Amino acid sequence: MFRLWGKIWKDNHLLRDTVICDETEDTRTHKVFHALEQICYEFDLGNPIWLDSTVTEFKRRSKARFRQDNFIEQIDFDYLEIQVLEED
Repeated sequence: MFRLWGKIWKDNHLLRDTVICDETEDTRTHKVFHALEQICYEFDLGNPIWLDSTVTEFKRRSKARFRQDNFIEQIDFDYLEIQVLEED
């Protein structure tokens, strides 16, 4: 099972969070993209853009933060953080 935790932070306070589970036989990359898409849908956000720094951070720690630079529209929080909780 693959689980991805999505959290919205503002002023060091957790505003919202959700966990997306994926039991498909897809690749890890596809599972991450699909889970992020579901998180953004649940939080009513546009999908963020993966900048090089975001990809590097995610590869290194299985955790990434999407700030205003990653979004096209204006956001009313500091960042969206995703973290892999469990992998197959």
